[in-house]
Amino acid sequence: TFVRLRISNSSLFSGKRNASMWAWRAILQHMGLQQKMTYTQASKKWENLKKRYKELKNPPKGMRVFPESWCHFALMDDAIMGRLEGSAPILKALPSDKDDGDFLPISKPKKKKVSSSTGNVAGESEVILNEEEDGEEETEHEGRQVSDCVMLEGDNKRTVMDRERQVMEKEKLVMESEWKVLQKERAVLDREVAALDRDRASLERERALIEREKALMEKDRYILSRERMALEQEKARLERLNATKDRTEDITEDSSKRNDLDTTDRRERFLYLFEKLVENF
Repeated sequence: TFVRLRISNSSLFSGKRNASMWAWRAILQHMGLQQKMTYTQASKKWENLKKRYKELKNPPKGMRVFPESWCHFALMDDAIMGRLEGSAPILKALPSDKDDGDFLPISKPKKKKVSSSTGNVAGESEVILNEEEDGEEETEHEGRQVSDCVMLEGDNKRTVMDRERQVMEKEKLVMESEWKVLQKERAVLDREVAALDRDRASLERERALIEREKALMEKDRYILSRERMALEQEKARLERLNATKDRTEDITEDSSKRNDLDTTDRRERFLYLFEKLVENF
């Protein structure tokens, strides 16, 4: 997190006056370390990380190094190569004197005047410098401890992230296997759907054949109906002809009978007259 925040917020380190201080304070405040580390310690830790990386990345000729032995080499390599841009939130460095109480104050070395029998000014300056060096060494030691804690926290987070990544990989494998099973089931369903479509098409063809046969039957029925009507009409015509013929025969027979009666009457009358004539002779 420390390295990622530094790289992602490189724009805050503009080189202007106190820009670095406010940028490091924003990073420390975001990490919750504003009461454990000063901005100078954070800056020095960053410089030490870059120095160690450069020593392992570009060692002197003839010197054999093992970058993998340093647990932060891969992280620093990604940082220096620009692969960590945007991997952490972008912070705002707002300078304000009111927030000074929220940050760990920078310990200043106390100047102690040591009176010597000789009253040598050079000896007094040497003591002051020694006090300053001791204070700087103590501050650097504290900063190193805090930064080591920060890096250890980063390592722990990386371990957690690696575990989460492994869990995600396992879940991904499970999901891929389930996806393959779903694909197989989908293929089976597609085949069944294709079979149903073929059956449906066959049924549609059979239905079309039945409809055509039904239409042909209706047509044949219509033709038979017309032929039946024609037969009925022909039968009626024949019946009318037969009735007319019967009436004609009856009339002819009646006429024949009437003619026979007339002939018989004339014959009888002739015979009667002939008998009368014979009697008269």
